[in-house]
Amino acid sequence: MQNRREFLKISATGSVGMVLLGTTGCTPGAAIDRKSYGVGIQLYTIRDAMSADVKGTLKKVSDIGYKNLELAGYSDGKFYGFSPAEFGKIVTDLGMVNLSSHTQVESAAISLDKSKLMADAHAELGVKFCIKPWIEEADRNIEAYKKMIADVNEVAKITKSVGIQFGYHNHNFEFKNTDGIVPYYDLFLKEMDADLVTMELDLFWASKAGQDPVAMFKKYPGRFQLLHFKDMLTNQPPFYEVIKDDICSVGAGVIDFKKILESKEIAGTKYLFVEDDNQGNGKPFEGIDTSIKNLTTKILKK
Repeated sequence: MQNRREFLKISATGSVGMVLLGTTGCTPGAAIDRKSYGVGIQLYTIRDAMSADVKGTLKKVSDIGYKNLELAGYSDGKFYGFSPAEFGKIVTDLGMVNLSSHTQVESAAISLDKSKLMADAHAELGVKFCIKPWIEEADRNIEAYKKMIADVNEVAKITKSVGIQFGYHNHNFEFKNTDGIVPYYDLFLKEMDADLVTMELDLFWASKAGQDPVAMFKKYPGRFQLLHFKDMLTNQPPFYEVIKDDICSVGAGVIDFKKILESKEIAGTKYLFVEDDNQGNGKPFEGIDTSIKNLTTKILKK
């Protein structure tokens, strides 16, 4: 996950998707308008391409049919090196929406000034969500979790003041029994202010930790406004290391996304984002094309 850290270089806060309002009817034999489904993409999926050519890469994403973007390139008031106004125009001109952004709250020392700068920059860009996506391995202990949660609640107040919902994106380690408790359930969901912080549930990592997303939705209704869609090739015994080798395009693996989406109203889900931590195993654009093809022709299609 070292590459993710390179994209999250601020001292304080913040995290693609589709509007889950139902699918668009299609005339038999007619070409599918992928954008009408509002599928989103987490740009960490194509991070190398974004580093090499922002405008050209976003053009490819738009041409493939993605509508909503979740960013992974905020730093010091800019997005992938562009001002909010510049980056916003690039995306809008391509017919897409800057919906969400992964930023970071460092547990060592939260800076409220940087949090305010982050919130203001994202408000200028017009995103609806800022999401904290990652916890360093050294901070995966009960005391650090508690401090991080307190920091998140404070940052969420700042983002709320400018009309942005803060959120948390999981991996699998949050579900590991630690000192007799399961942090995701016993700390995160209990102590993160439900009015300030939503959960962006990563279905791959939750599944790898042996969790049932539908059961989670029923136990904690309304807490999961965002979902990360990434598939897995095999069902394995639960594990808690961040091992990414089993990731595959959405619809190419064993996760039953249609069953999960049947409970979207209970979950409170509004948007989904495709993500592939492995960048399509060297073929990122082929990977994201497969994901949106399967979503719009099989998973979201009634």
